[in-house]
Amino acid sequence: MFRRDVQSIKDLVMRNLRVQGLETPLLQKRLIEAWPIIAGELIARYTDSINVYNQTLYVHMTMPALRAELSMRRQEYVKKLNDYVEAQIITDICFR
Repeated sequence: MFRRDVQSIKDLVMRNLRVQGLETPLLQKRLIEAWPIIAGELIARYTDSINVYNQTLYVHMTMPALRAELSMRRQEYVKKLNDYVEAQIITDICFR
């Protein structure tokens, strides 16, 4: 009898993406798509654009009062978003 090295498909796909240099862009896209889920519908409605650059999530808000409120809670959103994608993708959020 012999042992088989059984690995999950997720692990194999992620390893292949990592080798090809595509893991980080994929996780960044998942993080951007998670913004309406984590932030909520009301906040998502006032969000104009979102992008990731140098481990910082840049969120352009159309409502200045909401931007100020979110700036005070940005570390909370960093943790929730990273937990959602199960990886350390961003370290900060900049609300514009």
